[in-house]
Amino acid sequence: MRVDRAIVGLTGRLEVTGDVPDALRGKPLLLAANHIGNIDALVLIAACRTRRLAPRFLATGGLFDTPVLGRMLRSCRHVRVDRGKTTAGEALGRVVAALTSDPHPVLMYPEGRITLEPDMWPEHGKTGVARMALASGATVVPISQWGAHEAMCYGMVRVESAHDVWILLASWLRALVRRPKLKVHFGAALELGDLSADRVGDAARARDRIMRAITAGLVPLRADEPGAPKHHDPTRPATDKPSPWRP
Repeated sequence: MRVDRAIVGLTGRLEVTGDVPDALRGKPLLLAANHIGNIDALVLIAACRTRRLAPRFLATGGLFDTPVLGRMLRSCRHVRVDRGKTTAGEALGRVVAALTSDPHPVLMYPEGRITLEPDMWPEHGKTGVARMALASGATVVPISQWGAHEAMCYGMVRVESAHDVWILLASWLRALVRRPKLKVHFGAALELGDLSADRVGDAARARDRIMRAITAGLVPLRADEPGAPKHHDPTRPATDKPSPWRP
């Protein structure tokens, strides 16, 4: 987290608003954030540090298999999920166990990927975060962020060559000169007590509340960019599906 603070401090100007109430600390807590870029996880860690939180991420299994980063992730008790494999469903049990056995919150991206929405509003989202919250009884705090997409380009889906690495690194080096604002907002805790993990449709209802809350917090962060972002990233692909949560 100290190294992360230094990297984010070099990259841009961190602005954090909102907080997590003291009454929720030490209890099962899920942080649900929108996903806008390759470096936004570092920004979220730095923002959490300002609020005296040390989050654990739900991260793809491939990262845990790398020699150095994998050991670091395991040591810091981040949670593994193997996407696209038969073991992917085990992530639910892992997160529930992590939430109930460790006082540190788990941070997740309900969208499951960096948003490809045309104007970078949150995508529809998956029910994974909602199901984990309902199964564990954890409180969900929505986090909205904006600006981290300016710190590093989207690049490519898979980094397979030194040239691919350079494209990402060069975009980050340019950000060191521009120093974009990296905005993060902690929203109000969501009330999901009326929903049940065993009732059909409740996971989708919980997902909708989470995504609406993230979007509501995002609106003021990008008040001067309600349409297409001012920062143009030629490497970023986009779908033709507008966000269902877009204001």
